[in-house]
Amino acid sequence: MFYDAVANSHGLQWDPFKALVSPRPIGWISTLDQNGVVNLAPYSFFNAVSTDPHFVMFSSGGRKDSQRNAEETGEFVCSLATFELREAMNRTSQHVGPEVDEMALAGLTAAPSKIVAPPRVAESPVAFECTYWRTIELPGPDGGPGTHAIVLGQVVGVHIDDAAIVDGKVDVTKLKPIARLGYGDYAVIDEVFELSRP
Repeated sequence: MFYDAVANSHGLQWDPFKALVSPRPIGWISTLDQNGVVNLAPYSFFNAVSTDPHFVMFSSGGRKDSQRNAEETGEFVCSLATFELREAMNRTSQHVGPEVDEMALAGLTAAPSKIVAPPRVAESPVAFECTYWRTIELPGPDGGPGTHAIVLGQVVGVHIDDAAIVDGKVDVTKLKPIARLGYGDYAVIDEVFELSRP
């Protein structure tokens, strides 16, 4: 099939776009508001975008607490959402007021970061401490102002559980990160294969 993506005229019961761009890593973003309240939210529009220096991005529809806090304080942390933490990650996706600490709501432990102020999820085996760089506002369907934005941050510190390092390399099968597919579907990375570049 082919459909006009601007008109979104796919004719299916559910929009296939997110299911086709998958799997997508989940950025579990923690921030602090101006009053020191912890916000923790998962973003499936997340990825690494540079290695020299290291940059990550997350994106959402609507100006959410994570974006506002990162812009106002200049910092955020991204913890790895794993298979073991899938239920807690899902709990942090609920819409609650900005005064609610989602880390506490999900029964997670706030671990201090080394460089930035927002805490990381102690139960997560990986966390990226980030300084906010900039926000890119995306246009709407008509070319005018849109509702989505990309938040970019430079990674200034990385936490890795030593148990995931084998022979000097990270063994992703020990981390078991989860990824968003489409609809309400997720996947877990527990098997890998290797290809050598020609």
